[in-house]
Amino acid sequence: MAAMPAVQASEQDESPIPTSEVAPISGPDISHLITEDDEPVDSILCEKQQRLLTEPLYSSWSGPPPEEDGVARVFMALANVGFFPKPVNPALVPDMLLAADVQVDEDLSKKENRSYFQWQHGKAPDVVVELVSNRKGSELDVRYRRYRRAGVSYYVVYDPLRCLGEVCVHSFRLAGNLYERMDAPRFETLGLALTEWHGAFENTTGTWLRWCTLDGTLIPTGAERAEEAGKRAEEAGKRAEEAGKRAEDADKRAEDERLRAEDADKRAEDERLRAEDADKRVARAEERMRQLEELLRAQSKG
Repeated sequence: MAAMPAVQASEQDESPIPTSEVAPISGPDISHLITEDDEPVDSILCEKQQRLLTEPLYSSWSGPPPEEDGVARVFMALANVGFFPKPVNPALVPDMLLAADVQVDEDLSKKENRSYFQWQHGKAPDVVVELVSNRKGSELDVRYRRYRRAGVSYYVVYDPLRCLGEVCVHSFRLAGNLYERMDAPRFETLGLALTEWHGAFENTTGTWLRWCTLDGTLIPTGAERAEEAGKRAEEAGKRAEEAGKRAEDADKRAEDERLRAEDADKRAEDERLRAEDADKRVARAEERMRQLEELLRAQSKG
């Protein structure tokens, strides 16, 4: 992104910031600083990429690893916002910056809360990401040196259009007062890394730079979380429906068994009644036989 217009000479801004010169939290006079320049971003692609680097952190990231006492840590993720290492113009305007253990003030109407003032937060951002859209941004020279001198811990240059060469992702780590190149953009103290990902973001399919955990798991966007939650709810609904059908089938089988048992009981009762009726007929026949025998005996005696 282009730097904001200069009001004061910027040569001072190229020098390191001695710790002894950092102002107290109240801060120096910033009335002369230009914190908004009203210039648009480079392109729609750049604007979407900036949002993809900030929105997932707020919607899905729990923050840097907690301290030993277990207390959660806050963070600030900003896109296309002025970064003032010192109270002079022009500001650096990184496409994206991430700072742990600092947070946005609630009252953003105040000028002292509209930009990232290093003396106010007491530290430089942990990570700065610059997006390359042409050869005019000086991401690997002027900006590289200014972020290094400001003490930015990690500096990443993403060049998806390969304006600066064949390498798409350049990543650097501050070692002392110098940047050393990293094999991959991994930020151990934050529990984060950056990775290239091919897919659709806001109905635009392409290759994007995205945050992930150190094991490579993507930090999802709010839309992705909602979609995943919807899928889980749909799957839970299907499982509930299947469980209901299984219960219904079990109830039907139980009802069939009950009806079969009732039918068996009815058949057994019919058999009992038939047997009882047969016993009665036999008893009647035996009684008639006994009476007939007595009649014959009586006749034989007479």
